[in-house]
Formats: sequence, C-alpha cells, structure tokens
Amino acid sequence: MTQLRDAHNRQIDYLRMSVTDRCDFRCVYCMAEDMTFLPRQQVLGLEELERIARIFVGLGVKKIRLTGGEPLVRQGIVGLCERIAALPGLRELVMTTNGSQLVRLAAPLARAGVKRLNISLDSLDAEKFHAITRTGQLQQVLDGIDAARAAGFERIKLNAVVMKGRNAEEVADLVDFAIAGGLDLSFIEEMPLGDVGRSRGESFCSSDEVKALIAERHALVDSAEQSGGPARYVRLPEHPQTRIGFISPHSHNFCATCNRVRLTVEGRLLLCLGHEHSIDLRALLRRHPTSDQPVIDAIHAALQRKPLRHEFSSGGEVQVLRFMNASGG
Repeated sequence: MTQLRDAHNRQIDYLRMSVTDRCDFRCVYCMAEDMTFLPRQQVLGLEELERIARIFVGLGVKKIRLTGGEPLVRQGIVGLCERIAALPGLRELVMTTNGSQLVRLAAPLARAGVKRLNISLDSLDAEKFHAITRTGQLQQVLDGIDAARAAGFERIKLNAVVMKGRNAEEVADLVDFAIAGGLDLSFIEEMPLGDVGRSRGESFCSSDEVKALIAERHALVDSAEQSGGPARYVRLPEHPQTRIGFISPHSHNFCATCNRVRLTVEGRLLLCLGHEHSIDLRALLRRHPTSDQPVIDAIHAALQRKPLRHEFSSGGEVQVLRFMNASGG
C-alpha cells in the first residue's frame, strides 16, 4: 500500500469529510446570517462520499472525521457512518456536531460505529448562546450532550470558539461544566474564513489569553498527549478525567505536524485550511465511475502541492473567501 505523503514528508493519515454545507444554526464565526447553500446536484451523493472514504482508507488514512455544516441534518447519515466505520484498516470514525440532533441520533450513531464526538458549545448562557448561533437553543444542545454521554461513545469533547465581547468571560465556567460531566474541552481561536459581516480582529482571543483565564481557577500541567488532530493539551491535576485542548491557528500554528486534508461537500479536496489550493475529486469520480486509479493518482499528485503552512493573522481581515461551513468545520 502506498502511504500518502506530501512534499514536506508529512504522512497524511487523517481525512475530514464534509457531508453537507447546510446547518440548522448560523454561528457568527462560521457563516453569514443569510446564507445561500449549494444546489443538490453539486453535492456529493452518499455513495460518492463512501467511495472517497474507501479510497483514502486504502491509501493509509486511519482516522475520518465527518463534519459539515451540521452533519446530522444530512439524510442517511447514520447508514453512511455504519458503512464507513466498517472499512478495513480504519482506526476510528469520529464526528463534529452542534449537538442539536443528538437526543434523536446519539444512540444510533454509537451503534453505527462512531467512536468519538466533538460537540460545539460556545456559551452556557441561553441568551448569549442564541446570539452566537443566531438560531440555536441552549437546552436542546445540553440535552444532546446528556444523550451522547448515555450512548457510550469512547470520548466526548466540547469545542468552544472564544471571542472577546461574546463569551470570553465564560471560559472558566465552560471548564467547570466539562469537569462536572467528565468531558474533554478544546478552546479554538477564530479563523478568518468567509465574510461574516463583522471585523474578527476586535473579538480575537488567543489561546495564551484563554489559558491565563483558566489558570485563575485551576492548576494546569502541560501534556504531550495527541488526539490525532491539531489540539495541544493540558491536564488539570485535580480533575484527571478532563483534558483541556487549545487549537491555535494564529498564535501557535500546528502546521509542522499537519497530517490531514479536507474534503468539501462538493468534492473539492482542500490541501490546507488556510489556502485555496484544491482539486476537484467530484469530477474525477463522475468521469471514472468504475476505476479508482485516476482518483488515486490525482490525490498523490495534489499532495505534492500541499503548502508547508498557512499564513493566518489575527488582524480580522478575511483571508480565505469560503465560509467555514463550506470547508468542513
């Protein structure tokens, strides 16, 4: 089997696949309030998504994360999870979700073979939560988190995008919530993807600032643990069941160890979140319905153009035109 390596000799063993650009929330850091979504014919079908997953696992990918938009609004998602999870050689299938559909779908997802969940939770205040998500109801997500805990996933992690003026003052409370539930928690620096109708620079909160806010309430110990993604972790000595992660595309970029590529729902293979470099796998899939080799050849060739790093800055300007929901968030 030919392992996937880029021109910088980084092994690529992690694929993030967007299964839809649609979402039932309109989070202020992810998309504009009035969004236009892709027409159905431009979106990869479930069989095409499964085929791409099979090709990448055959090339040595060990971890697949299903994302969106919100993956749980895609019809047929549980069956797709079951088929991907069964691929020989895949170590784990994981998912990122906003939690809105988990009361209904947490148990079926666990039975289908999804090993871990990342659930977005940016505020514990119902009004602030609604303001950040524009449409979301906090209690619906909290109930979804409870359903996920009951469903028996190997691990559940909460994700919070920290923004000054919106939720930065809740950092320590979010940590306490994670501790109480025996959950992991990652804090994410906002990324400059898409024109969301406001300046991002004024709300930017660095991982170092977040860590200082946590340290006011909890002792922190650096950890060398890895979850197969970009987060850097610390431990809380008094609460060993909870890991706190920091995803820092601005202040402490994770490019040197990048092991992943992203597939958008229209079939573009993004080589780097911070660049527009991509190849159109949808066209290749549809041009070669019975042969995977042209797709495999294109993937190998594309990885030789994978950039060494992104160039995000915290100044607030839009640096990539596509929205996060179109990137596989």
